[in-house]
Amino acid sequence: MKALTRKLATVGSAFAMAASSLLLASSPASAATSCYASSCEGLDPSTTICQNDARTVGTTSFWGTELRYSPTCRAAWARFPTFTPARLTIWVQRSGGGGLYAVKTNGSNAVWTQMLNDKDLLARACDHYEGDFQPECTSWY
Repeated sequence: MKALTRKLATVGSAFAMAASSLLLASSPASAATSCYASSCEGLDPSTTICQNDARTVGTTSFWGTELRYSPTCRAAWARFPTFTPARLTIWVQRSGGGGLYAVKTNGSNAVWTQMLNDKDLLARACDHYEGDFQPECTSWY
């Protein structure tokens, strides 16, 4: 009887270890959060699933700041995709007011803003280089 109990305990331990390793292995994949429209407001797109299906829907003509949009999340953000010059500010803006997120670059690699709710709304991405007179923006999308 003791041998059977010992075998069952060994098998049970093996199953418990296998189950816990599966949970630990799936943790990094589940680190990306899910959001939709207003629940995406102010979130970093790199920590959500929104970046997975995002597409560039507008680009400023001189600096190349992108307006990124996720149809799954119904959210938009601005992104400067390459090495950024210092003293460039990018932002994403929602039509009708009530939403604006900006990032000032510091001569680093790609930068992006937080996300805006874009469900049934319009957004645009803009940039401004310190010393220039006029900011430049994408079309509303």
